[in-house]
Amino acid sequence: MKTYLAVDIGASSGRHILGWLEDGKLKLKEIYRFKNGAEDQNGHLCWDIDRLESEVTDGIAACETVPESVAVDTWAVDYVLLGKNGERICPAVAYRDSRTETVPDELEKTVPFAWLYGRTGIQMQKFNTVYQLAAQKKEMPDVFEKAEKLLMIPDYLAYRLSGVAVNEYTNASTTAMVSAEHKTWDKEIIARVGLPEKIFGELHKPGEALGGLTERVKEKVGFDLTVRLAASHDTASAFLAVPTKDENAVFLSSGTWSLIGVELKAPVTNDESRAQNFTNEGGYEYRYRYLKNIMGLWMLQNMRQELGDENSFDKLTELAQSAADYKGRIDVNAECFLAPKNMCAAVKNELMKQGFKEPTVPEMLSCVYHSLAESYAETIKALEKLTGKVYTSLNIVGGGSRDEYLNKLTAKACKLPVYAGPTEGTAIGNLIVQMIADGELASVQQARDVVRDSFEIKIYEP
Repeated sequence: MKTYLAVDIGASSGRHILGWLEDGKLKLKEIYRFKNGAEDQNGHLCWDIDRLESEVTDGIAACETVPESVAVDTWAVDYVLLGKNGERICPAVAYRDSRTETVPDELEKTVPFAWLYGRTGIQMQKFNTVYQLAAQKKEMPDVFEKAEKLLMIPDYLAYRLSGVAVNEYTNASTTAMVSAEHKTWDKEIIARVGLPEKIFGELHKPGEALGGLTERVKEKVGFDLTVRLAASHDTASAFLAVPTKDENAVFLSSGTWSLIGVELKAPVTNDESRAQNFTNEGGYEYRYRYLKNIMGLWMLQNMRQELGDENSFDKLTELAQSAADYKGRIDVNAECFLAPKNMCAAVKNELMKQGFKEPTVPEMLSCVYHSLAESYAETIKALEKLTGKVYTSLNIVGGGSRDEYLNKLTAKACKLPVYAGPTEGTAIGNLIVQMIADGELASVQQARDVVRDSFEIKIYEP
């Protein structure tokens, strides 16, 4: 029996999940889990990339049997730079760091967003890689004289496993520096930002084999296996695991971020799409993930910490339901919720700005739950207008698919049936890519059929 290992790392945690096919069904086993989080390093919010590397190899060593292959997926937009000897020459600054605060406005004359969107189809987010690189160039101009290669975070972790440094397409597409039409780095954008073209390597497809483990890693884990490229942007992997039967379904990858959209065969880069701030991210087999980023469970995760970890998410739901009739709503994508010092205070301030009296904790929670659900509904309406299609269901994967209260509110707000599950959508998508590459699965559609037959999918009617 062949097994495959998915290393799936999110903003708050990472996990190693073994997957295999048994009697036509996909089986999963979590073998390792670790915490993640950005922390202050010399005035910047950074990822502890050395610790992440160590956790990745420790998780591989935890395998009791040797998998056929391993692949790594993470979040998007963040990167490191390598020097001439393959060494990392800059910290892994996190996207929530404030260094890009003024960069989009500063670049508007030379890299106007309307022009940038027309070429890349990537939505405006002040932390997009193009703006991060411009911020680094402003702060550390000398680093680009030493840089030989740019690697996104999962590219770097795969490099540290295999010794092979390449750029994977789906994650690279989120940088706002890849041509939506040609699916290659856009040299004109690179030139306008003033970056060295040599650091941007050829883009490689998910599923490609990089080779075996380096001698250093083999010595640590005790065996060898093939390192493959996943669809290394976690949303690209998560979308592969959506067990949809047709093209009339909206996908929602629900976790720290809520990424809601559809798969398209061609990008949509017109003015109306730009005004609605939809993004065209690269997907597996060059599908386009036409979607919108919504702040997601990040808000509830922070509120839970501030209210005390003894308050489980079930407790938060109970509190929110006790104030279900509260009318206050907020724009969950407002910048004040990106990295506030205190999320509860940020929610409270926004509500009081609108003229509401100081809200109670249950009222704040009810507000966030309802605002998220209504944001999903508004996004689906916009999708229908922009694509000219009518969608008949919403399919939720990821950790947020377990939130029954949010699922019920979402079904009601969207006036669509909601299909929730599987929870480990991102890891499943990672495994699917490996299994297709190794011939265990024939196609994405077969994989989705297997997922539908293998996991419980809960249905919430509007």
